[in-house]
Formats: sequence, C-alpha cells, structure tokens
Amino acid sequence: MKVIFIKDYQNKGKCGEIKEVKDGFARNFLIPYGYAIEATEENIKFLKEKEMAEENKKKKKIEKAKEIKKIIEEKSITIQAKAGRDEKLFGAITNEIISEEIKKQLNLEIEKYQIILEEPIKKLGIYKIPVKLAENIEGELKVWILREK
Repeated sequence: MKVIFIKDYQNKGKCGEIKEVKDGFARNFLIPYGYAIEATEENIKFLKEKEMAEENKKKKKIEKAKEIKKIIEEKSITIQAKAGRDEKLFGAITNEIISEEIKKQLNLEIEKYQIILEEPIKKLGIYKIPVKLAENIEGELKVWILREK
C-alpha cells in the first residue's frame, strides 16, 4: 500500500514522503496513529497544494524581512537612561527595552528574541546591535544610549 507520511517516523519515512509499505503496517499502525495517510490522487494533490502554500508563505516572510532590514539599517533609535559620572547606567538596557523602543520610534514589530545581545548594555554610547529577521537575513540596528536629562 502506498502512503504519504504526515509525520516523521523513525527510519520508515519523513514528512511529505510517499512510500510503499505493507498493508497491515499502514492500516494497523501508521494511519490510526496519524503518521501517514493513504496515497490517493486526492491526497497527493492536497499535499502538493499545501507545499506550494508553505513555499509562498516562506517567500513572503523573506521579502518582509528584507524590507525591515533595509529600514533598520537606514535608521537608528535613541534610548535615554540615567547614568553616573563614569557613564555607567543605573540599571541596564536589555533586548526587551530595545524591542519596545523600536516599536515606539520606528513603528516596527520586532520581538525581543530577534534582538541578539550577548549581555545587557550597561554604559552610555553608540552600539550596533544584530537583529535576526529570518533564516538567513540579519540586519544591524544602530542604538544610541544617551544620558537622561
């Protein structure tokens, strides 16, 4: 019996693969436990449509990421914080704070986990912070940390 795997299953098949398996194995295990569906014309067509939809979704995500990358590399954000005489901050600037400021100042939705900070910023200055926007797309945002007046 030919089946389409809808979940990976050990060494038998990966998601999206069409394979020939024994009838009993398919009817008694793979299909009831949701690892596979029967490979009918209708199911094969549905699978191909689903793959095309996912591909289009991925392309749109990459295009949007490229647009956001262009915006964040052209602009910068300013964060004002209280600091001592030696330019050390009273507290720290985290990726969460930077995410909120991006939303306020640039009107862009960038999640805190996309902002890559090795450690929180604890001094005044200008920083170039990497922002992971998509799989292979990473931009650099200029952040100015200024003394609060």
